[in-house]
Amino acid sequence: MSPAQPTAAQLGLLACDCCGLLSRRAPAGPQRLAAACPRCGAHLHSRKPHSIGRAWAYWIAAVVLYFPANLLPIMQTSSLFDSQRDTIMSGVIFLWNDGSWPLALLVFFASVVVPLLKLIALAYLLVTVQIGMSRRRHQRTRLYRMLEFVGRWSMLDIYVVTILVALVHLQSLAEIEAGPGAIAFGAVVVLTMLAAMSFDPRLIWDANPAQERQHA
Repeated sequence: MSPAQPTAAQLGLLACDCCGLLSRRAPAGPQRLAAACPRCGAHLHSRKPHSIGRAWAYWIAAVVLYFPANLLPIMQTSSLFDSQRDTIMSGVIFLWNDGSWPLALLVFFASVVVPLLKLIALAYLLVTVQIGMSRRRHQRTRLYRMLEFVGRWSMLDIYVVTILVALVHLQSLAEIEAGPGAIAFGAVVVLTMLAAMSFDPRLIWDANPAQERQHA
């Protein structure tokens, strides 16, 4: 970033992570207490403390659970005549063969593609910040905003299972229970959201990210 475009940290401005209020950093001094938000009282930091470490921890946990989320049954159906255990992919194949290809594509994109792309994008942002990459800052910032926006749509499969359970129990046709894959899938979604929330996008604009991440 050019000298004509200083960052908020260089201007001594701190944004509260809780309420969003922008405050000016208190003058430095040996007896100065930790800066606190004048609105909500939360501690102020120029950058989220340990942002990269927390984001990597959530990311690794999400990657570990991504495989059982797609391999284990997400839904178990039992009736008087038959029982069936469906994974995400078997559900997509069933919808496709049944002629509901728009819904099959929607479930596949929201439940398989979106979580995988989020993991790849988060890893890209984390690595580029750690190596101090200064190019494509605008694009990387837009990528982070996109991750925040699409995160809410990753729970589509869980919503579908919940609606099916309610409908089937209401009509007393069969019994449907969420399988272990649903738990793993929900955990993947939550962990990727936590990873995105832990990542501080302001690090993208820092000239020396390794030094800025140590700010308290």
